[in-house]
Amino acid sequence: MADMSELRSRLGFDVSDELLTLAMTHRSYSYENGNIPTNERLEFLGDSVLGIVVTDTLYRLHPNEQEGQLAKLRAAVVNARALAEVAQTVGLGEFLFLGRGEETTDGRSKPSILADTCEAVIGAVYISGGIEWATALVHQWLDPLIEVAATLGAGLDWKTSLQELTSEFELGAPLYVIEETGPDHAKNFTAQVKIGEDFYGNGSGRSKKEAEQHAAATAFHVLSEQHKNA
Repeated sequence: MADMSELRSRLGFDVSDELLTLAMTHRSYSYENGNIPTNERLEFLGDSVLGIVVTDTLYRLHPNEQEGQLAKLRAAVVNARALAEVAQTVGLGEFLFLGRGEETTDGRSKPSILADTCEAVIGAVYISGGIEWATALVHQWLDPLIEVAATLGAGLDWKTSLQELTSEFELGAPLYVIEETGPDHAKNFTAQVKIGEDFYGNGSGRSKKEAEQHAAATAFHVLSEQHKNA
């Protein structure tokens, strides 16, 4: 049985064992244990709370941006990939209650499950301490992503931003070299970016798109530093 006191310590908010357990209960576990309540209602609540906190933050940080650009900034922060990365950083997967099927297919590392769990935790913190606690948690988790989003290019993703950078410095279009490992039900992808004759960045993920984004992010930072110091 997962130790909710350890999870509570990582979160830094006094959420009850009961609520934390609910936030960690995936529907696959519920189906195998008498259809007990799942984290889906908390996820629904957390999604709304997350949206308003991030929207409010972006509105205040970017007083001169139009609605369309604010929507793009929000999408760069509030998305399944970003939330899954947050969940992995916190280690939420360790505390999940999963059914046998999800356990055998590495459900604790699945981005979709982790992103949903992230929202469920936000919902649980909101129930426990209202918008003040929930806002503090969202800022704790997502402020770095909010800051990064403002530095991305027009497409607000790393691949687009890298392409803009390589175009600016006349380096040629980035090419992505992908390798995949693992069985069909649990594949892992790794990516490198080839720019000219050189390789930059290493990224991995459960999909080609995720691996490419991670590799592009690494390559973007390396090239930015190289040309900044040139």
